[in-house]
Amino acid sequence: MDTNFSPEDLAFRDQVRTFFQDEFTTELAARIGTPTSHAVAIVEWQKILAKKGWIAPNWPVEHGGTGWSITQDYLFERERAAAGVPDVVPFGLKMVGQVIIAFGSDTQKQQFLPRIYNSDDWWCQGYSEPGAGSDLAALKTRAERHGDDYIVNGAKIWTTYAQYADWIFCLVRTDPTSKKQSGISFLLIDMKTPGITVNKIDSIDENHTLNEVVFDNVRVPVANRIGEENKGWTYAKVLLAHERTAIAEIAKSGHYLADLKAIAKEEISGGKALIEDTLIQHRFANIEIELMALEFTELRVLSSFAEGKGPGPESSLLKIKGTEVQQAIQQLRMDLAGYYSGVVTGELSNEQIGHAFGDRARREFMYGRAATIYGGSNEVQKNITAKAVLGL
Repeated sequence: MDTNFSPEDLAFRDQVRTFFQDEFTTELAARIGTPTSHAVAIVEWQKILAKKGWIAPNWPVEHGGTGWSITQDYLFERERAAAGVPDVVPFGLKMVGQVIIAFGSDTQKQQFLPRIYNSDDWWCQGYSEPGAGSDLAALKTRAERHGDDYIVNGAKIWTTYAQYADWIFCLVRTDPTSKKQSGISFLLIDMKTPGITVNKIDSIDENHTLNEVVFDNVRVPVANRIGEENKGWTYAKVLLAHERTAIAEIAKSGHYLADLKAIAKEEISGGKALIEDTLIQHRFANIEIELMALEFTELRVLSSFAEGKGPGPESSLLKIKGTEVQQAIQQLRMDLAGYYSGVVTGELSNEQIGHAFGDRARREFMYGRAATIYGGSNEVQKNITAKAVLGL
């Protein structure tokens, strides 16, 4: 694998860098970072990306993909993170869109893909349930066939951004007599359908991102089922591999680490900058080594994409180490902020006390505790790796 960049690659990098500088304005970034305007602003930004043709790099070209090389894809993500540009909301573009492309009917592709591409529909994910999180195959949400419709009853939990969603893709049990991994189907459900209730879940970081979605006799057309009945587990595994690759957030971690280095150069302890502290240097070095190894693993995954393959067991490795690195960075940010990382601000206070980054450190640390759990807990990912890679 050649890791040197060609003149063409460097020209592409400069093009991407200029695009972000021109289009991702300070005003737009501020609105994306404000909870009350986040949803509208992120859709606005994604429409800018769609107009440029850069919204879905890994989609097939015939559906709007860029046809980039793995190097271009890599450079795009690095420049995006370095510019502080948020990733796209993954549920439509990186998750269900990939499943529809791979397994959907022609009618489903025509109906859903253009609207996903243009961010006309906001999607959320209906996988986890109160009694089925990491053991996803234990789900109990039922879908009973009645003519041309399914009647869905049950509940999904930890549903990110369900309060904004137009559609939800769900795993539902269509054959309760089969073993756990069988008898599951993959449904696309309009969130405006009668019988759907979204209940807010307050998370520890004081932001509203999580929800419970309850289905009470919700009627869903059979035409909204992806693929065959009772084969949903097969399609779900493909989606989960894409999700776990995205959760690693390697480029974002690199950007955050560079940001922390700048902070460590400014913060003084014992009369010298924190970056001069041997222990701090050791912690930075350990994280940088892990990130470098992750980047090369990510390149191997991107290579499989380029060859038309889906992500393999490497996606589990990326998820494990990627989330562990995220938490290491969050812990380091808390420690650099010191006492001020424990000061409560936001809804409970009208003023920022101490370090400007202290409140952010606290919020990211609190929310980040879930990173090794969501998307399939790291314990589950280790079992997958043991089976798929080591043959245990």
